[in-house]
Amino acid sequence: MSVDLAWLATQRLPEVTVHASGVLAQTIRAEVRQTRRFRTDVQVAICTMSRIKETALWQEVEAALPEHGLGVEGFVVVRRGNDLVVAAEGGHGLLYGYFYLLRYFEWMSGDFTVVERPAVPIRMLDHWDELSGAVRRGYSGGSIFFADGAVVPDLTRVRAYARLLASIGINAVGLANAELPDVARLAGVFREYGIAVSLAIDFVDDPHDERVVRWWSTAVSRVYDAVPDLGGLLVRSGRDVESANLLARAVAPYGGTVFWRVSGAVPDHDWRDRRADRARAAYDGYVPLDGRFEENVVLQVTHGPLDFQVREPVSPLLGELQETVFGVELQVTQEFSGQQQDLCYLGPWWREILQFDTTGAGGGTVADRIGAIVAVSNVGADGNWTGHKLAQSNLYAFGRLAWDPAADPVSLLHEWAAATFAMDDRTRSELVTIMSGSWRTYERYTAPLGVGYMVTPGTHYGPNVNGYEYSAGGSYHYADRNGVGADRTVKTGSGFTGQYPEPLASLYEDVYTCPDELLLFFHHVPYDHVLQSGSTVLQHIYDTHFQGYAEVEAMVARWRVIAERFEPGVRENVTARFDAQLANAREWRDQVNTHFYRLSGIPDTHGRTIHR
Repeated sequence: MSVDLAWLATQRLPEVTVHASGVLAQTIRAEVRQTRRFRTDVQVAICTMSRIKETALWQEVEAALPEHGLGVEGFVVVRRGNDLVVAAEGGHGLLYGYFYLLRYFEWMSGDFTVVERPAVPIRMLDHWDELSGAVRRGYSGGSIFFADGAVVPDLTRVRAYARLLASIGINAVGLANAELPDVARLAGVFREYGIAVSLAIDFVDDPHDERVVRWWSTAVSRVYDAVPDLGGLLVRSGRDVESANLLARAVAPYGGTVFWRVSGAVPDHDWRDRRADRARAAYDGYVPLDGRFEENVVLQVTHGPLDFQVREPVSPLLGELQETVFGVELQVTQEFSGQQQDLCYLGPWWREILQFDTTGAGGGTVADRIGAIVAVSNVGADGNWTGHKLAQSNLYAFGRLAWDPAADPVSLLHEWAAATFAMDDRTRSELVTIMSGSWRTYERYTAPLGVGYMVTPGTHYGPNVNGYEYSAGGSYHYADRNGVGADRTVKTGSGFTGQYPEPLASLYEDVYTCPDELLLFFHHVPYDHVLQSGSTVLQHIYDTHFQGYAEVEAMVARWRVIAERFEPGVRENVTARFDAQLANAREWRDQVNTHFYRLSGIPDTHGRTIHR
């Protein structure tokens, strides 16, 4: 079966000698055999520390070791003259060191020493694939894992996917709970690339019922008999802390972890109640439970208080939890950011989230505090994995930022593009220019100033300004003839701003200090309220929606200039997606601008066409 090699398509290496043993060493040897070669005088060795004296640079490698060692996944790369050594304590570090070498070798020159360790210990992708083969919130075709109630017979694509994930440092995946022989088959493939499999479940039982306790103890024992290195259980939906702890106690004897998803979901409430606020739910529900979870429970906290909107504040829960292990959950599949139809490179947004100061006063960032970084994957059975070929960049960026949350998203785009396409530097730079600002472009033609959920109900693609405004799940923009925005202040609104520590709470509470991009998330203001930018709220809405559409037009024009330099399948795929994005951006621009013009009666100061 032929598969898209994505960012493993173009790299080359010289001959490589491997001084290591074990499953992952065998994987590296297999990788070396299938990697394209080029001639060079450089002698490359990949070596465990226990055998480092078999290499020419063993003294330089030992001198480079950090005080606390490399850990299980860290590695060191040393080059002196024509000798280059990749060293690590064991197989995991060697595998990541090998892919580091593959990624950068053709750019390496001169003598250097590099020491790398991942910033976050658990780097995980969740897959909402059903056993039927359907993918919940998937925009790239059916499942690569399942069909007709079972694991697919041919695991070639699964192995290729595991290889892609290992190359960017992913070490865990969450998959649907299947029959044990099928689970063992999948786990065996991922094991070859150092990736632990966890099983996704929905827990609806009574955790106080002794029969339930015994059932789960027996069930978990059977699973670990089949897959001794299972990562644990991923709970998509569950009841309460006792449920999490029941499962945690069941997997603890086997070294397993319970990943417990925390989202902004709340029981239905009356949209007429202006103080009812879905944004409060995660904090209100979990802060009182801090410290009550077993040590092997990891809370997966969505990065914002709502649901992966294109702009929302960082969840206050990420700064408040003190006695519970937690991770941040992102969304690589673009449910609310274009669904892999519209180009929306999310690397800059994720880096903002990971580098957010949770104290507002020079304290720990999100990246400093988390024990895991998790995302919903964007992969499906489409020939290019992600529907939109360029959406592969989001999967790449997630893995690289999970390893190094301080990485520059634009540099990551250059890496991805250089590894994915055979192109000259000018073409790569032009492609990166098209892609690098696409998240902000998408924000401009969709969500103004932190307002979310103005999408088509159900599908979540395309505009519907009032689509969720009267939803039992919560209202979001509260637009009327006088103004727009949700009042989440302590003084007059839902009190959500009070969930942040000082000085963040005061920053968000004050309409004049609240960042412009979040103003309507936190405040209901008149249309003539003047932003820190100097524009009024309504004029900003008009301006950004016209600007966003114009930026898509410019992206399309730039792409047409370079499109012929790409192979036909890529050219046709990307061109078709850009055509659809331009139509989508036009609908967003016209529907949002018309909606607010009809409410306010205030014209655009520049006299541009608004369809009344």
